[in-house]
Amino acid sequence: MSIFVDESTKVVVHGLTGGQARFHGLRNRDYGTKVVAGVNPAKGGQEVEGIPVFASAALAREATGANASFVAVPPKAAPGSILEAAAAGMEVIVCITEGIPAQDEARVYSELQHNYPKSRLIGPNCPGVITPGECNIGITAGEIALGGGPVGIVSRSGTLTYQALYELKQMGIGVTTCVGIGGDPVPGTSFVDCLAAFQADKDTKAVMLIGEIGGTAEEQAAAFIKQHVTKPVVTYIAGVTAPPGRRMGHAGAIISGNTGTAQAKMQALAEAGVRVASNPTEAGELMAEVVRQL
Repeated sequence: MSIFVDESTKVVVHGLTGGQARFHGLRNRDYGTKVVAGVNPAKGGQEVEGIPVFASAALAREATGANASFVAVPPKAAPGSILEAAAAGMEVIVCITEGIPAQDEARVYSELQHNYPKSRLIGPNCPGVITPGECNIGITAGEIALGGGPVGIVSRSGTLTYQALYELKQMGIGVTTCVGIGGDPVPGTSFVDCLAAFQADKDTKAVMLIGEIGGTAEEQAAAFIKQHVTKPVVTYIAGVTAPPGRRMGHAGAIISGNTGTAQAKMQALAEAGVRVASNPTEAGELMAEVVRQL
């Protein structure tokens, strides 16, 4: 099985007529993802390499039965596109857009929670979600991922998501689903959301969690793991040497005072029974040990 997306997922690409959305949307389609439509209010009725473009997500869903949206539009347009997708009834919305103001992210998150609780937002500012061999929504290179389980991956870091997938593939270890939740201050989907989904998925036997400095998401994940997760978890936290008060990478990756440090996160996860790696390669090696014991 998998979480969030699978071979039956039908995807609408917002901004398909633009450069970035076209590039990644067509790569997703070529991977085997069911990309069934594009959305552009000004270009409804056109096509992009045989993919019909509609003036709205609602029209695209009505015509194609789509149940997921891939939002790859500029920061100014992204909040509206996310809410448009939710209003159209999309179950999964992946937004890769970087640079959305935090107050806009908070507003969108609140509106989704109150008005569209059945729509799951992954991102923004994330690599997306891939169930290898079935569905890839976002910017992850499908070639680096091996499917078939038994490992689920959830990560705040895009680059480390790719490394985790490739490390496991090199060792012949398959993945059920890999979710890049992004590192912005207000992500649509959290570590806890993904951990709960992986815990419920019968084919996911172990989880790799990749975190980074800033915020309290990893501490929240540790508390959830301690109470609710029975499957083995391996983690790597990026930013051990990051200086306090300096932003490193994502907007959410900033240490404030004594909170958000890599050391604090690693300690919380270790106390929850998580195997903690000191570098990404060691995380892969620890997961290989876990898989051998399954």
